[in-house]
Amino acid sequence: MSAHSSDGSRMDDELVAAFDSSAFMTRGFDFELALAGPVVLFHRAALLYRARQLLVEAGYDLITVDASRWDNESVAHQELASALHFPDYYGANLDALNDCLSDLASYNGMTSPAAAGFVLVVKHLEVLVQRMERFAYGLLSAYAQQARGAALIGHRMLCLAQTDDPDLHLAPLDTVEAAWNDAERFLPSRRGGAGRDH
Repeated sequence: MSAHSSDGSRMDDELVAAFDSSAFMTRGFDFELALAGPVVLFHRAALLYRARQLLVEAGYDLITVDASRWDNESVAHQELASALHFPDYYGANLDALNDCLSDLASYNGMTSPAAAGFVLVVKHLEVLVQRMERFAYGLLSAYAQQARGAALIGHRMLCLAQTDDPDLHLAPLDTVEAAWNDAERFLPSRRGGAGRDH
C-alpha cells in the first residue's frame, strides 16, 4: 500500500518515514540528534560510542572514518571513496564528493530504504581541521546539504563528528552550524572527560 503527499506524489511504504508528530513527545535518541542538525559534534569517546551503539540498534547504517589518518586531500578522498563505496569514476574533489553524497542521499549509494537512516562518523575532526581546513568544511558542508535534501524523501542522514579538542568551534556549514550533542553542549561538560577513542 502507498500513500500520497499533499501534492499527489507517491510515498512508498518501503521508505522510512520522517519522524511523526509523536516524536516531539517521545524524544527518541535519533530524533534528538536530528533536531541538533545534520552534523553533531562529540568530544568524549564514551558518548560517541553510546551514540553509535544506539543508532545501530535503531536500524541505522553506520560507517566510521578516522580523519587523523588523512595526511592530504588525496588520501582523504581515497579513504572516503572506499568507506562509502563511491564508484570507480569518482573525481576525488569536493564537487565529486558532493555528487556522490547526493547519490547516497537518494539511495543510489551504499545504504537502502530498509535502514532507519545513514550515519557517517568522522573521528578526530580537529586533526582534519588543522591539516586541511578547507577540505574539512567542504566535507561537512556537503554532507549537511545532502542530508537536508535526503530528509525530503524520508531518508535520515546524520554525521557524528568527534573531536579531541573540547574548544573546537566550527563556522556554519552551508548556513547550518554544527552543534554539540546534548550531553556536551556546555564547555565544562566537555573539559571534564577524555575525548580520544583509542
